[in-house]
Amino acid sequence: MNSSNENLMSKMPSLAQSTRVWWKIGILSFGGPAAQIALMHKEIVEDHKWLSEQQFLSALSFCMLLPGPEAMQLATYAGWRLHGIVGGLIAGLLFVIPGAVVIMALATIYSIYGDVPLVEALFYGIKAAVLVIVVEALLRISRKALSQKIHWIIAGLAFIGIFFFSIPYPLIVLLAGLMGWLMKSATTAQQTVDMSHISAGKTFGTIVSWLAIWLLPMLALSWLGAPEILVEAGKFFSTLAVVTFGGAYAVLAYMAQDVVVQFGWLTPREMVDALGLAETTPGPLILVTQFVGFLAGFKEGGLTLGLATAFVALWVTFAPCFLWIFAGAPYIEWISNQPRLYGALKAITAAVVGVILNLSIWFALHVLFTNVTRKKLGHITLWQPELATIEWLALALFGSSCVLAFRLRWGVIRILLVISVIAAVFRLTT
Repeated sequence: MNSSNENLMSKMPSLAQSTRVWWKIGILSFGGPAAQIALMHKEIVEDHKWLSEQQFLSALSFCMLLPGPEAMQLATYAGWRLHGIVGGLIAGLLFVIPGAVVIMALATIYSIYGDVPLVEALFYGIKAAVLVIVVEALLRISRKALSQKIHWIIAGLAFIGIFFFSIPYPLIVLLAGLMGWLMKSATTAQQTVDMSHISAGKTFGTIVSWLAIWLLPMLALSWLGAPEILVEAGKFFSTLAVVTFGGAYAVLAYMAQDVVVQFGWLTPREMVDALGLAETTPGPLILVTQFVGFLAGFKEGGLTLGLATAFVALWVTFAPCFLWIFAGAPYIEWISNQPRLYGALKAITAAVVGVILNLSIWFALHVLFTNVTRKKLGHITLWQPELATIEWLALALFGSSCVLAFRLRWGVIRILLVISVIAAVFRLTT
């Protein structure tokens, strides 16, 4: 075991200590993957030093290669690294459960009562404050990931490719990894990684076990003659869990048309509202699938079927995440110590910076402007905000959040509470 690992082992927390941190991350994980990754980095690398910088970045690069929510999978890996399967389950579930509870409550209110002004006003402030977390994510991760000139170039190309040319995220990852693979010398010295605890048999057993956990309940629904909406939702969201690389925004690209046009589960306005709720609640943005499932079931058979369909959507969205991580996690350190594979992962991490910048700008435009249109100029995509629709209150709240975060060094909880209350007062009294 190398000295870095020995140093980390000496700081190994108890399961109760780490659980408290996973709970904190779960209730504060607003703002999508950029903000969530930044929050995790601060907690488990900077504050508690449970993972080294390299371990964190290697795991992040690996998770970005997987379908599904990369931030939730990163949390699951960190929990697994500290306390095995139990730790991974606790970290992953606590990352999801707080947001899932909030989404379920808001979806119920939305379905029965429509928009609630107080809730909308509170989350208006949260969206503005979350932009600060996104900025911190870019600063922290870019300082660590862009250690060489070539990494800056890769990050820039990744941003240009995804923001202006709408190049599919998996292709960007593939090209970045290939570039890193080709540029890294295979003769570079590497550390020895103990692989004695890993076997093909264990990996195969993990895969079979989690496939059963994921798919057998869905087969049971079909065998037991459950309402058709439950079976359809299970099939549809299971497919999304496999093919949607690149997180929740990739999910939307695959999901929106089918949900609105093919299945007729939601109207276009409801689809936009679903994303808005997912963006302004804690947890991964992919919780949008839960909201969609709830509305689909609610329209079909009322509250009970809505809750059941939402649970099915949650199950088939997140069970595969545990499969990918528990099967692949034992190999991450080995991969990061193979020179060419390490070079590929470093290049992918650099590309991730460009992707986070893309998500950050996209999120900022939709927070600070009421109307943002997507225009095509040949092969170039432009996101054009209507300057007349600038949200001056959101801009003021964002500026105030920056002062609180960077000048006064306030914590995330205080900033979110204060800014959301200020937003609610202004929205409800003007």
